[in-house]
Amino acid sequence: MRRTFRPQGAIGGFILGAAALALAGCGSAPPADITLAPQSSPAASTPEKVGDLSTERIKWASNKPGCEGDCPRIEIDSVAFPDIPKLTALVDHVLAYMTGTDANRRGPYDTLSEYTQYFWSTARPRDATYFKAGVKDTVGDVVSIELHTEQFLTGAAHGIPATQYLNWERSRGRVMSLDEALIPGRRAQYVAALQHAHAKWLEQNPDARRDPAAYGKMWPFQESDNFALTREGIVVKYDAYSIAPYSHGEPELSISYADLRGILKPELLPQP
Repeated sequence: MRRTFRPQGAIGGFILGAAALALAGCGSAPPADITLAPQSSPAASTPEKVGDLSTERIKWASNKPGCEGDCPRIEIDSVAFPDIPKLTALVDHVLAYMTGTDANRRGPYDTLSEYTQYFWSTARPRDATYFKAGVKDTVGDVVSIELHTEQFLTGAAHGIPATQYLNWERSRGRVMSLDEALIPGRRAQYVAALQHAHAKWLEQNPDARRDPAAYGKMWPFQESDNFALTREGIVVKYDAYSIAPYSHGEPELSISYADLRGILKPELLPQP
């Protein structure tokens, strides 16, 4: 069973820092923290601006060094925050953490660089891992970040995708959980609003329209705390195979601010 990282209370205990190691001359590893080392190559980093937020796009890709023919491969397209190094380190850490397809088999790594070394030593010829991170939106004090991994394992029919949202409060320097975003005691109302969004999503789902009863039995509604705060409302992401077959990818439900009044804390709602 694939495990997807959920940033709840445990996130406060993560070690966010990382050692500043130089690039290996052979190109077999990315920087010690890929998002922390834009100096790796002038072509590897691109300054960008998202509203009032300074970011830097970091790209790195490599086949397993010394390999010929079918080779394991890693591609990284991540984001750094020059003014928020703690967030930069967290993105790097969570991306690495999201590769844990099995909690009992997860390797001894905490950063993308450490994952790379582990991957080179354990991957089969056609294994590949792709990492992507970027800013989904900024709303006042909150920066919503989307992190995505996809792993292709030799012999598997298709890749294993995973997407995780982080909602970073700039003033407090920490991730905001869903329960912290909700008015205390309004969790049930949030679930009801999410169910309403799910019902609207089903109306556009051809498989569900074809046989609603069978679809509902096979793919029933589930709660999810994996949310991103955006300018239009909140977006809730689901794993593949959670509320839909693999062909639907990772379903995404949207709840508008109109449906969140009395549920979401007032300071997170758009001001008149």
